[in-house]
Amino acid sequence: MRLALLLAPLLLAAPAAAQTPAPAAVAEGPPGHQLVWADEFDRDGLPDPALWTYDTQANRTGWYNNERQYYAADRLENARVEDGRLIIEARRERLDTAADWGRQDYTSARMLSREGWTYGVFEARAKLPCGRGTWPAIWMLPVDLEVWPGDGEIDIMEHVGHRPGVVHGTVHTGRYNHVARTQRGAEIAVPDACEAFHVYQVRWTPDAVDFMLDGQPYYSFPNERTDRDAWPFDRPFRLILNVAVGGDWGGAEGVDDAALPQRLEIDWVRVWRPDEAPPTVP
Repeated sequence: MRLALLLAPLLLAAPAAAQTPAPAAVAEGPPGHQLVWADEFDRDGLPDPALWTYDTQANRTGWYNNERQYYAADRLENARVEDGRLIIEARRERLDTAADWGRQDYTSARMLSREGWTYGVFEARAKLPCGRGTWPAIWMLPVDLEVWPGDGEIDIMEHVGHRPGVVHGTVHTGRYNHVARTQRGAEIAVPDACEAFHVYQVRWTPDAVDFMLDGQPYYSFPNERTDRDAWPFDRPFRLILNVAVGGDWGGAEGVDDAALPQRLEIDWVRVWRPDEAPPTVP
């Protein structure tokens, strides 16, 4: 999600939990894959703490990309499960009583999966917010992230409210990143992205990261097999779900306060691993 040049190692400091047994099969998965992790959001209240934690570490200092939100943890107003869906809600409000408040005028949530995986199909069925100034994302960073962009980033889905219905799939590496204006990715028109649910997916193998919408590929980032600057995708990555407010990209045309609150609604998130995991590429 277009992070700052360097990220503090504590960004993802929460250790990965022990492997959580996958639920019973909920759908037919990609051929040659098995379901290893999922959240069907079938329990109302706060998101399942066995599966998710929160990233709040930059609240006091301010978030990357000049974003304007305070990310709350364990707060129903910003992240909750209701009616079989995860709701991440961006709101116009000041949590000035919070010990780590950084004078933000907006609240939201940034959720991290406690587990990480190397290779597989990662997918979420979601309906996006479209208010101007919103910046929802479904994305991935390494579990052991130390430096960005060198350690890599996979943006399964990004959307900015001032361009409603345009969805972006992107990778960032040491060689290919938005700071250097060399990022690799594509955009795809999803005219009803804010009214209807769609499945946002990546298939990650040692050979490529393929981006898909509702099972249809629209961009592939190949492993050019040169060096780590080009391909750092050989270690466990975890999932991240969030809605930012404002920022260099999300707020390029300002924030429409009258449009808030805005929700990212997620029906389910699933991780499928190959039946036989490919060898890690050196």
